[in-house]
Amino acid sequence: MSPLADRYGQLVAPLSNYLSESALIKYRVEIEIRYLLKLSEVGVIRKLNKIEISNLIKIITNLDDQDIQKAKEFEEVVHHDVKAIELLLREKLKEINLEELIEKIHFCLTSEDVNNIAYRLMLKYSVSEVLMKELQSLISELVQFSKETKSTVMMARTHGQDAVPTTLGKEIAVYATRLFKIYKKIERNNLTGKLGGAIGGWNAHLYSEPQINWMKFSKEFVESVDLEFNEFTTQINPYDDVVELLSLIHQMNSIMIDFNQDMWRYISDDWIKQKPDSKSVGSSTMAQKVNPINFENSEGNAQIANGIIEALNRTLPISRLQRDLSNSTIVRNIGPALGHSLIVIKSASRGFSKIHPNFEEIEHHLMSNWSILADPLQILLRKNNIENSFNLVKEQMMGKKLSEKAWIKMIKEMDIPKNVKNEILMLNPRTYTGYCESVVDDAIKLIKF
Repeated sequence: MSPLADRYGQLVAPLSNYLSESALIKYRVEIEIRYLLKLSEVGVIRKLNKIEISNLIKIITNLDDQDIQKAKEFEEVVHHDVKAIELLLREKLKEINLEELIEKIHFCLTSEDVNNIAYRLMLKYSVSEVLMKELQSLISELVQFSKETKSTVMMARTHGQDAVPTTLGKEIAVYATRLFKIYKKIERNNLTGKLGGAIGGWNAHLYSEPQINWMKFSKEFVESVDLEFNEFTTQINPYDDVVELLSLIHQMNSIMIDFNQDMWRYISDDWIKQKPDSKSVGSSTMAQKVNPINFENSEGNAQIANGIIEALNRTLPISRLQRDLSNSTIVRNIGPALGHSLIVIKSASRGFSKIHPNFEEIEHHLMSNWSILADPLQILLRKNNIENSFNLVKEQMMGKKLSEKAWIKMIKEMDIPKNVKNEILMLNPRTYTGYCESVVDDAIKLIKF
């Protein structure tokens, strides 16, 4: 029923290793096994020998589709996903002659102790190993394009109207740096983990084994799986850290919507050309068309991804009293949110790989409207203390689109000093670009992976 499962299945396949139901079961199994090993380390259960430790680790590494199916079958009976993992592990311990450890599976834990770590590991590695790598690749493409077009002067438009010149490279560099800053924030983001039992107070732990420093135990365990320990929880580990990360992904998607819409407009204006694919069609009836479908696809998936993230961010931070189950079903939608976000990046990257500047059209539009030099003209008049400079220029030019010839004629007829006329007549749209090229150079220096 989801396009992620069929239409976009191949695009999002890399995320399945981290965000599928099978992946969730594998992470849960790993946490339960590593918890047993930690219990052995502190003396809650006897010290295990190297072979026993190796056999326990093999339960994690050798977990296969048959084991996954068996866990789901247990869940059908007991109607509890984490209890199903315990039942699966009971069988596994029998197979390796460690029946004596069966009652120590899930010892003093609540299901949320397992789930909060499992979901955060799923999120952490799906982002770092899949999403971030695709984002890095796209940013690198933008940087290269920006470098190649840093001197390609084109018309900038504000409110959709011709404004002043910019360069194509500078405009692309803006997106590259925006995405890079998000990349760095995501890279620095820390997800947390808790291991405090039924209400986050370690009640059962301290009651059963008071000689153990369970706070230290929990901190070491959480940090051993590369999460940050959170001491201050209820039964659930508050999702504030998850919301923070999802908010960054939401911001990334919003930047991509902005990018896709600009690319769409540049293509529509014929400033950017798309490389036609001889095997593709742009319309079922209009054979001439080459549509910007990849940018449109990226934009649409960004809207869907952000809609899911907004729902997650509204609801995940809230849990009645010490725990309710509403967030249990909601958190499962992290997968779809990241799936659509991955398509955002991949589709935009694919679209970007098929474009090139239409230098002739960019130049034609730029040089067909010399009215854009109204900006430097009124600044030059101000500099020379000519009274009412802005209104003087406004009266001459507002709403007009002047050719080069008309511009020169207008300047020569203006009642301004000759030296000012000569100075402004030396300027043309190609040369009024400020620091645009330097901005590209600085962006290239900034963006380092």
